[in-house]
Amino acid sequence: MNALPPWLTAQWNTLTQRTGRGSLPHALLLAGAAGLGKRAFAERFVHARLCEHPREGFSCGTCKACALLRAGTHPDRILVTLGLNSEGKPRKEIVVEQIRALSARLAMAPQLGGWQIAVIDPADAMNAAAANALLKTLEEPTASSLIMLIADQPWRLPATIRSRCQRIDFAVPAREEAEAWLRAQSVREPQRALDAAGGNPGRALEFAQGDELQRRESVAKDLLALARGRASTYQIAYAWSADEPRSRLEHAARLLYEAARARAEGAHSAFDPQWDIGALHAGFERINRLRELLRGPLRAEPALIECLAEFRHAI
Repeated sequence: MNALPPWLTAQWNTLTQRTGRGSLPHALLLAGAAGLGKRAFAERFVHARLCEHPREGFSCGTCKACALLRAGTHPDRILVTLGLNSEGKPRKEIVVEQIRALSARLAMAPQLGGWQIAVIDPADAMNAAAANALLKTLEEPTASSLIMLIADQPWRLPATIRSRCQRIDFAVPAREEAEAWLRAQSVREPQRALDAAGGNPGRALEFAQGDELQRRESVAKDLLALARGRASTYQIAYAWSADEPRSRLEHAARLLYEAARARAEGAHSAFDPQWDIGALHAGFERINRLRELLRGPLRAEPALIECLAEFRHAI
């Protein structure tokens, strides 16, 4: 496996030391924004714990367990994630039947005689019934089991679940560290990518390798056109709804936040629609509310028309 990014070293050392002391908890909650490396961290940790001959806390990569893990066939590595519903469509939540099946599996002895490790990802997508079922398993863990919950939005998890897990937080690293890492990944404009991703290096890498930087520029142009009366809310709403509306709203929210911060600090902002700080904050909050609503079945185009119309009226 590739080396861990430098901002994950402290978390890795903490868990490795606890493993060496025999004080590893039976439930871990890996919490932090998407793009910070939680999932790669979890996968590497699973490999290290199930490896037959770990070396300095890392998997050897050559034993039978490592070969099974690479093939995705290790019998004691369990993944609970978003499955398919009865119509064959992807679910938007982890359901109680999945957690009951996990509990039944963990009640059995490990097939290879070591640990059984279950990864629940995204754990914050469990519905209420699933969370309640998991709580029972967390309260009565088996001696050889480890449950790893991965959550981009840990506050969505019930407090009763969070309180029974050892929480490992993943935070945005220092700007200099993130820029150096991006340069090592051959990103030509790391500062631009980090600006677009709010300093998150993993997301900045995704943005630089995909279309998100161009999408952000398009959103900025649309907002400026809206502020200057050069575009209609209908035109913008139609364009945004047809091309990653939640992503466009995220860019819009970040642009407004950056403009508000620059206004408060008396600094120059590359994106300056000349709205007062109150309007910038109001627009930021309105757009973020819509981002959350669009997680559900809400139709994007009429919701965007209403949001942008209110936004334009407020300014």
